[in-house]
Amino acid sequence: MATQNPVEQEGTYPLPEAQVDRFMLKTVIDYPKMNEEQLIMRQNFMGAYETVNAVVSIEQILSAQKAVREVYMDEKIEKYILDLVFATRYPEKYNLEDLKPLISFGASPRGSINLGIAAKCFAFIKRRGYVVPEDVRAVVHDVLRHRIGITYEAEAENITSEEIINKIVNEIEVP
Repeated sequence: MATQNPVEQEGTYPLPEAQVDRFMLKTVIDYPKMNEEQLIMRQNFMGAYETVNAVVSIEQILSAQKAVREVYMDEKIEKYILDLVFATRYPEKYNLEDLKPLISFGASPRGSINLGIAAKCFAFIKRRGYVVPEDVRAVVHDVLRHRIGITYEAEAENITSEEIINKIVNEIEVP
C-alpha cells in the first residue's frame, strides 16, 4: 500500500511503470465532506487515533482470501476482461482506432489478472458466489487507470486514462 499526494510532488521521483504496475489498484479518494473533516479534526484533537486495534484476525483474512478464490468466474467474463485489457494495447482491433494515438502503452498481463481478482472481490463483497459483468465494470477504473500510458498528444488534449477507459468500457461488448 502506498499513498500519493497529487498536489505536492516536489523532491519526489515518479515510480517506473514496472513498479506502478505492481499495485493492484489506484483508487482516487476525494477530500472529505466538511462534517466528516470536522469529525476527523475533533478526534485528532482528542487523540482518538493514538491506538490501533485489530478488527479482524489473520484466520479471518485467510478465510476471506480463500472464499474470494472460490468465487466462480465464467469463461465469458474472463473473455470480457481480456477484451477490456487487450483494447488498451490494440485499440484498432476493437473498433477504437481513435484511441491508438492517445495510448503510449496498454495494460500488462497484471492488468488482466488483477481485474479478475478485483471483480471476484467485488462479487464477494456483494455476497455473490459468481462474477457478473457489473462487478468488472465496478472495478475496471481502479485496476487500469495507472496501467495505461497516455501520449503527449493525449496530454495536450487533456485526455486522461479515465476517459480512455470509459471509451473502451462503452465500446466492448458485455457478455
